[in-house]
Amino acid sequence: MLLSDAAAVVAMEREYANMSDSALKTTLTQMRELFVRGREGRIDRLRAFAILREAAVRVMGERPYLVQIAGAMAVNNGYVAEMATGEGKTLTAVIPAILAAWRGRGCHVITVNDYLASRDAQWMRPLYEFCHVSVAHIEQDMPPAERRIAYHADVTYCTNKEVAADFLRDRITLGRRRGLAHTIIDSIARGQHDDTEARLLQRGLHCAIVDEADSVLIDEAVTPLIISGNAPNAQQVEAYVQAASIAEKLIAGRHFTIDERYRDINLSTDGKKLIDQQARDLGGLWAGARRREELVTQALTARNFYLPNKHYVIQDGKVVIVDEFTGRLMPDREWREGLHQAVEAKEKLDVNPAKDTFARISFQRFFRLYRHLSGMTGTAWEACSEFWQIYRLPVVVIPTNRPVVRNQLGDMVFATENRKWHAIVSEIARVHREGRPVLIGTRSVGASERLSEMLRERGLEHQVLNAVRHEQEAQIVAHAGGEGCITVATNMAGRGTDIKLARGVADNGGMHVIASERHESQRIDRQLFGRCGRQGEPGSAQAIVSLEDELPGRYAPHLTSILSRRFANRTDEIVSGSCRKLFRIAQSRAQSLALRQRKGVLRTDEWLDESLGFAGVE
Repeated sequence: MLLSDAAAVVAMEREYANMSDSALKTTLTQMRELFVRGREGRIDRLRAFAILREAAVRVMGERPYLVQIAGAMAVNNGYVAEMATGEGKTLTAVIPAILAAWRGRGCHVITVNDYLASRDAQWMRPLYEFCHVSVAHIEQDMPPAERRIAYHADVTYCTNKEVAADFLRDRITLGRRRGLAHTIIDSIARGQHDDTEARLLQRGLHCAIVDEADSVLIDEAVTPLIISGNAPNAQQVEAYVQAASIAEKLIAGRHFTIDERYRDINLSTDGKKLIDQQARDLGGLWAGARRREELVTQALTARNFYLPNKHYVIQDGKVVIVDEFTGRLMPDREWREGLHQAVEAKEKLDVNPAKDTFARISFQRFFRLYRHLSGMTGTAWEACSEFWQIYRLPVVVIPTNRPVVRNQLGDMVFATENRKWHAIVSEIARVHREGRPVLIGTRSVGASERLSEMLRERGLEHQVLNAVRHEQEAQIVAHAGGEGCITVATNMAGRGTDIKLARGVADNGGMHVIASERHESQRIDRQLFGRCGRQGEPGSAQAIVSLEDELPGRYAPHLTSILSRRFANRTDEIVSGSCRKLFRIAQSRAQSLALRQRKGVLRTDEWLDESLGFAGVE
């Protein structure tokens, strides 16, 4: 249906191609008036798509392909459109955004970082203005007055974190009042002027188009967004430092056990006795047995599960969280319930007091507040049931404009991590000699830095893109397709930025992508592999992994242990169906656990809806 409707739109090309610019603008004005009245029918929508397609080629020099029109229709209908990397999702999103803007209630286009929000808004501004639509974007350090102006534009580009945080700030401003209408009625009834409206940032949550929808709506769904404030507590700060000191004296296997899969610490009887002995004379927060065990368990969690250059980096004497899914730094975020303070104490840094929570909301709950929600991503099909269960969003797969000719090679498995890295370097050198560009995906800052050091030792010139070296992210990714270029990147590897091959590279076989580890989600693997072979170009992709990787050790420890003993002396590649099956099992278990966690958040959200609804308060 979408493709046939898109074909009908393409068939209208002649009707509008001969129009003058002034006539086309007049037609656009008439169409906007039709949409703002809500009088448009199916034929009107098809004509609107055809007009906007013609506007795009005149203003941007790009005529949307048939598949881009189909993707735009899917988004306009409230679907999640799976469109492969390089298929032009940025331009595709503009058409439904304009239609939403014409309806007069505003549209939020959600991107994964501030750079993309700014870039896309500026890039597409001429097309928006040609179609009588105002556009703005939100940035992290933007003052409230400018934010309010940006949110009152017809189309606002912003990140999920910024738009949700501003929603919470507005809820704090409103207090117990249900909304703006309730506030206005209340001020009229009391006969007093109320400046609450002037202090609100947003004008409501009507329509959202989510770019990289799987990352925003699925991967980050369990992350709560919290507005908090300082709550000085010297006694509590001292307790975190003392807990870190006690935790150093506990021995794994004797005083506590580690559950890698569920990231739990379980104290043994000997461990509890040792904690009692160490805390006997401390007093204060250490007086209660349960509280002191919680403090030390938190300190052990920080020591065993939160690792430098993987989960965080230290900058200017502060712990800065690294986003698990994007690899980007989150300088304004803190872990909850004392965990951030436990990590600071572990690193012997100044411990900042825990903050009081003023407002919080999960991204699942927030995005379900929009009246019209849709999205796009390169990898959605694996999560189609979850998109429907949580957001009532159907997933449609849009075919590529040209056939995909990427060569997906089988995984290479090695017994140890060290052997794996040497194999990766050898493979990089081989492909580099062929004049082909190589992109290597890593799961942590530490891994990217280790590989970078090995490449330097081999004399291989390369670029590194990670949470520490992210300033020129778009430029590095955009030039990664040059002849013989080597790019080492964490998960942030340029989502939203196309890697275009230099002249002659396609004749040599195109880009080669190497995954240095399998991720917990197949979607993230597919997203990385999708960096090559865009728009029908040649390319190849392969995962090079080891039995010492985190994924199998955490989610299939028993089978990993058996295979590690079996192949302990192997220095070359392990050709074994059991090893490849191990990674499939581990990935499946990881995905199942993540799904259960997200459904747990969903149940909590539904319980909150029922409870708050019963109480009569939003």
